[in-house]
Amino acid sequence: MSEETLTLKEMCALFDVTPRTLRYYEYLELISPAKVGRTRQYGATERARVKLIRQGRKFGFSLEEIRQWLELYDLNDQNRSQMERWVQMSTDQLTQLEQRRIELEEISCELTRLRQLTQDSLDALD
Repeated sequence: MSEETLTLKEMCALFDVTPRTLRYYEYLELISPAKVGRTRQYGATERARVKLIRQGRKFGFSLEEIRQWLELYDLNDQNRSQMERWVQMSTDQLTQLEQRRIELEEISCELTRLRQLTQDSLDALD
C-alpha cells in the first residue's frame, strides 16, 4: 500500500500557506514533492519538513538556518558536532528573542505613556 499523498491545494490548506510559498520552498530545495506529470504530490516526508519549516519561521529562524536545521533531520547518524551546532543556533535565537522582547516592552511602555498624556490633554479640553 502506498503512502497517502496530498495535492498542492491540500498542503496549502493544511499549513495555511500559499502555493507560491510551497513552490518557493521547493525552489530552495527545502522540500522535494513527487511529481506525476505537472502535479505535485506531497508525502509524509514533505509534510514533516513543511511542519518544521513553519515551526522554524515561528521561532524566527531564517530559511537558511532552517535548511541547516533540516539537514540535521536528514542525517541517519547525528553526531555530536551537529547536535552542538543546533544547540548553538537555538541559544543564539533565544538570545535575540529575549532582546526583542525587552525592546517591545520598552516600546509598549513609551506608547502607553504617550497615549495617556494625549488622553489627559483631551480630558483637560472638556
